[in-house]
Amino acid sequence: MPNTLSLTDSRVPNPGNQPVIIRLENVFKVYGSGEAEVRALNGVNLTIEEGEYCSIMGPSGSGKSTAMNIIGCLDRPSSGHYYLDKLDVAEMKDTELAEIRNKKLGFVFQQFHLLPQLSALENVMLPMIYAGVNGKERRDRAAEALKRVGLEKRLNNKPTQLSGGQQQRVAIARAIVNRPVLLLADEPTGALDSRTTQEVLDIFGELNASGITVVMVTHEPEVARQTQRVVWFRDGDVVHSHLSPSDLGHLAVS
Repeated sequence: MPNTLSLTDSRVPNPGNQPVIIRLENVFKVYGSGEAEVRALNGVNLTIEEGEYCSIMGPSGSGKSTAMNIIGCLDRPSSGHYYLDKLDVAEMKDTELAEIRNKKLGFVFQQFHLLPQLSALENVMLPMIYAGVNGKERRDRAAEALKRVGLEKRLNNKPTQLSGGQQQRVAIARAIVNRPVLLLADEPTGALDSRTTQEVLDIFGELNASGITVVMVTHEPEVARQTQRVVWFRDGDVVHSHLSPSDLGHLAVS
């Protein structure tokens, strides 16, 4: 369906008063070469400010997951620059990227990736072990993170003793326990029913209201409508960088 909206061009930064936490400058990601070459990202320019609650959407193969992997320091651009919290991370060593991921980023995925032999509290404590936090502080901070997501009475439950929504809340607690500057969520409600989806989205909204920047990849318009801003990818580029959630009804999702 043709788009008749008058929308902000992806190359024009959105004026704001907050520091920029994510800046992609002419980012390309190329796989293969010659006739087999695939440009997953084709010169992407994007900024996201501190404190935003932003969703990334687009049809399958549009580049949104590739962009999320680069933003999360899980992959590198083939060319271009990526600044995270004013650091140019595109050329950092693997060890430096690992430290960035542990200290500055929190991740929530569709699958919960909890260790089944550990309790909720122990699962949430794991990132702090890698960050060198001492034992008592690890336990206190993990308990506080679980309280923030409403699981203060489930500290000692193992994943098999928790519902899907509760497991995702443990994953969110684990993602925020190191006090990241950026929370990245990749289809975090994809495995949940509608009621549990809303419970999880309410938590994301509360975390954002507390000052955490949230960027979420989703294919569900009803999820994206609860964010503040939608970035729309197509064919490896950002075609709309500042969609209002209310504009989604005018665009085809697939």
